[in-house]
Amino acid sequence: MDTLILGLPVAYYIAMVAKVLVAFVFVLLTVAYATYAERKIIGHMQVRLGPMRTGWHGLLQPIADGVKLFFKEEIIPSQASKFAFLVAPLVALIPAFISFAVIPFGDNVTVAGYTVPLQIAAYYDQAGKQVFDVNVGVLYILAMASLGVYGVVLAGWASNSKYSLLGGLRSAAQMISYELAAGLALIAVFMLSESLSLHKIVADQANGAWYVFKQPLAFVIFFICSLAEINRTPFDLPEAETELVSGFITEYSSMKYAMFFMAEYANMITVCAVTVTLFLGGWHGPAFLPGWFWFVAKVYFLIFCCMWIRATYPRYRYDQLMRLGWKVFLPLTLVNVVATGIWVMVFNK
Repeated sequence: MDTLILGLPVAYYIAMVAKVLVAFVFVLLTVAYATYAERKIIGHMQVRLGPMRTGWHGLLQPIADGVKLFFKEEIIPSQASKFAFLVAPLVALIPAFISFAVIPFGDNVTVAGYTVPLQIAAYYDQAGKQVFDVNVGVLYILAMASLGVYGVVLAGWASNSKYSLLGGLRSAAQMISYELAAGLALIAVFMLSESLSLHKIVADQANGAWYVFKQPLAFVIFFICSLAEINRTPFDLPEAETELVSGFITEYSSMKYAMFFMAEYANMITVCAVTVTLFLGGWHGPAFLPGWFWFVAKVYFLIFCCMWIRATYPRYRYDQLMRLGWKVFLPLTLVNVVATGIWVMVFNK
């Protein structure tokens, strides 16, 4: 007879810990080597080598950067609000990592005779490989994304620097502008799947065409708006080295500086994973390879696209950024929602 702890089998707790470790290690390692990959990819696109000296072709460069930042001197401006200044990097970093918890990265598994749902909510339900399955997973991700901007705004305000404050205010305005369009783009997906559960959305795509083919406009708008939400080029106005020195992170150094960059790359990974889940069929692919492989391959392809965009497009002016969000993407998403509603009503999907 299996040992039970709080009414649940031990195998469930083992699977739960394993899921957390797998998800955390995946995000952490991808964050570390995404910095290396970006420098190498953009370097080759610009006909240069990128990192070469630390390890074979610079493969140990992320480790060297981490060690350097860990031992650098911590500098806190004398006029800064110390507590808020110290807390801001955590407020930015934690939501970036825990957002990944609800993203399914594979199908069911069996542990010690139990079909383990790889979710924390209820072990007897069937669900996919994910740390936590909730029936409103998309809303959870949007909520965590909204919390992340508080870290940026707090960093800009607490630094007591006009450059940092402007960067924080830009980030807040940018988040409000593009989160609206991104959310409206997702409504079309909800209308087709009739669910907010990421697992259900993936299952629906397995039974039919991927939503990128049914909703190409929603896919493009959501991906671009997501880049704007996480301050990726060409929407990196909150940093904008040309006019704001380094924006909201101007006064940060050492590991606090690194934590903001970790949050940016973790957010990029989460955005790509969410896009894969909602529009590219999640873990589904040809059966000769496991589902998690297809999921990771799709995520890495979109990460490569993010880096390609950075190497290709210049930064927007701020008025262009606002015009694109409010006068282009918002009307397009509203039209797309209406068109999707008519299509669902007439053709019944």
